[in-house]
Amino acid sequence: MHKGPEHYLDKDAAAGRVMAHARLLLKLTRRFEAVAPAGLRHAAHVANYKSGRIIIHADNGAVAAKIRQMSQRLSDELSKGGAECIGIEVKVQPRQIPYQSTSSTQKPLSDKACGALQSTADNLPKGPLRDALDNLLKRAARVE
Repeated sequence: MHKGPEHYLDKDAAAGRVMAHARLLLKLTRRFEAVAPAGLRHAAHVANYKSGRIIIHADNGAVAAKIRQMSQRLSDELSKGGAECIGIEVKVQPRQIPYQSTSSTQKPLSDKACGALQSTADNLPKGPLRDALDNLLKRAARVE
C-alpha cells in the first residue's frame, strides 16, 4: 500500500506541528475567501496565523485599508470557522508572479558607438578584453 508524504510528516513531532499549522492556514484561507467581499478576496490572502492574530497580505494599500476597516467583522467571521481570532494584521505585500519574465529589448548601437568600440578593440593587445569587444561588435544590433 502506498503511503503519501503526509503520512510521514504527521508521524514526526516537529513536522506534525508544521503540518497542523499548514492545515490551519488552509482552513483560514478557505474561510477568508468565503467571507471576504468579492472585490477583496482576490486581492488579499491569509499569510500566517500566530498568537490568535491572522496576518493578511494585501496586494495594494487600498485593499489593505478596506480590510482594516472591516477587520472586526472579518475577525468575527473567521473565528466562527474554528480558530480563535483576536485580531487581524494587514500588510501590503504585492504578489510575486512566478516565471513572469520581462522581455528585453535589444538596444542597437549607433555607427559612432560601433566605430569607437572597433577603434578601441583594434588598439588593444590580443587577450580576453579584445575578444569580448570583438564578440560584442559581431552580435550587436546596429542602427539602420
